[in-house]
Amino acid sequence: MSAAAVEARGLGVTLGGRPVLTGVHLSAGAGEWIAVIGPNGAGKSTLLRALAGLVEREGEVLVGGVRVRELRPRQRARLMAYAPQSPALPGDMTVYDYALLGRTPYIAYLGRENARDREVTRSVLERLDLAGLASRPLGHLSGGERQRVVLARALAQQARVLLLDEPTTALDLGHQQQVLELLDRLRIADGLTVVTTLHDLSLAGQYADSLVLLSAGRAVAAGPPAEVLTEPLVGGHFGARVRVEPGADGRPLVRLVRPGER
Repeated sequence: MSAAAVEARGLGVTLGGRPVLTGVHLSAGAGEWIAVIGPNGAGKSTLLRALAGLVEREGEVLVGGVRVRELRPRQRARLMAYAPQSPALPGDMTVYDYALLGRTPYIAYLGRENARDREVTRSVLERLDLAGLASRPLGHLSGGERQRVVLARALAQQARVLLLDEPTTALDLGHQQQVLELLDRLRIADGLTVVTTLHDLSLAGQYADSLVLLSAGRAVAAGPPAEVLTEPLVGGHFGARVRVEPGADGRPLVRLVRPGER
């Protein structure tokens, strides 16, 4: 049996003396999409940062069966790309130059980008509808445009595992669909493994192969969307009255139930 593309074993994170994640397990193969869901403060963003090696953690993270701890940063960056939800972007840098930073793991120290690096960057900007903004400074972008630029840098990295924290934040409906469909095509065509946090439960259920429900830093449920997006689990852990119904494709759709509604 081949090793999972990405695997977390007993992941734990303590911040400021408080446990934020405890004993989280996660495993995904090539071409699989895992969506991490949960209420605010559940530890979703911390989980992605722990997978990316950006916070001190307990447990192990493996990519292709190799312990991430044993990899040099440049090696790790060729295998895993991380896009945070709200990064600090240099306002004077152009869209193209920021996306080009994704090619850093492939550029020799004190070297310059080559034609391949430039072509990959241009292609990613086109796929994310950003080519027309290539020369625009980051400080002149809308929130949705900035979010797509962050994703562009991650995609330019051409890693086998994508760790994306709320990739649809600040995007309008059209660009939400564009980004999610692009991710879906990439993981199917190129065998990429996608791990995202998503606050929209219906979107998570529509696109992901499996879900991990975090609550108070622990994985309280994991499996196919239909097994995780149930009224007892969602209602109990999100503190909301919901109705879960199958969509046209059989995947679960979650909607709020207003007071007095039957």
